[in-house]
Amino acid sequence: MDDAPRVGPLMAEVRPGSSPGELIVRDGDRITRLHAVEAGGTAWVFHDGVTYEIAEQHSARARSSAPAGSLTAPMPATVIDVKVKAGDEIKHGDILIVLEAMKMELPVRAPGDGRVVAVHCRPGELVQPDTSLIEIL
Repeated sequence: MDDAPRVGPLMAEVRPGSSPGELIVRDGDRITRLHAVEAGGTAWVFHDGVTYEIAEQHSARARSSAPAGSLTAPMPATVIDVKVKAGDEIKHGDILIVLEAMKMELPVRAPGDGRVVAVHCRPGELVQPDTSLIEIL
């Protein structure tokens, strides 16, 4: 493991798994399986029922003041919950929609403060990447 990445005193070996997006992480004798998806400068890592969102720092700043627009699906997924409706006021970070992909939940959060103009999906619907989910003003 000489080429393993180090984080402080921690050292881990990360290798691709057998399925798309699957990662196998080995830290000594401990082996963990993760799934990760990247889209639009953001990576979502799914582990043990928890979804972690990792965004580049400059992207996070830009998104906090993001102009109005359309939120799109980052990957093929099923809409399992829509938490807003047209006319709702939203704040940066609010969970607007919950998607399910690779048997894990992915919350889609508001990129900035605003108002929902339209919702283009409903629970149970299968959406493809770049499908418009919500219009925000």
